[in-house]
Amino acid sequence: MGLFDKLKNNPAPAPQKAQTGTNKSVKITFSSLPDTLDGFKALPEAKMDNPFSTAALTVLAFCFYPENKDLSLQMLDFLRGPRPLSVMDKQFIADRFRDKDYVPRSYFEGATPNNNYLPSEPYSITVSENPYSYQNEGYATLYITSGGADSPRSVQLRLAKDGKWYLWEQYLLADIRKPESENPWA
Repeated sequence: MGLFDKLKNNPAPAPQKAQTGTNKSVKITFSSLPDTLDGFKALPEAKMDNPFSTAALTVLAFCFYPENKDLSLQMLDFLRGPRPLSVMDKQFIADRFRDKDYVPRSYFEGATPNNNYLPSEPYSITVSENPYSYQNEGYATLYITSGGADSPRSVQLRLAKDGKWYLWEQYLLADIRKPESENPWA
């Protein structure tokens, strides 16, 4: 059973949204979603040789939290490299997931409130930069659009001596519009 299979019972068609922006955007597509830490580390993006890949992997790691909290946290620790999650980080993540398991999957293409944030296949995430993304040396602040938010959310990455871009900070778990199935006004 795949990560999003139980959501497929009642999918609604997702409205198409035009892409905008004047800066570089990278679309990262996952042909399959790993269900183990080794599978996650085996993804081509797990080389983390560019900040766009690490940002997309961050979304993927959060998607596992509702089904397998420990696996999700292990994935996040891998993405953070020499700076693992603190107890406070883990509590923050747990608080954000209370009754809102749909937030991370809202960053995949096709996931909107209308279809209960069921992503389109193959699973794709578009990560963008802007003119200010690299203003601090050794850091990159990139942006990912959620199908349930009005503005993109940021992910900050840090370049290490080993040439890898590690997760430094993320603002991906902020609240978004409820899925239609949970919205009494929809």
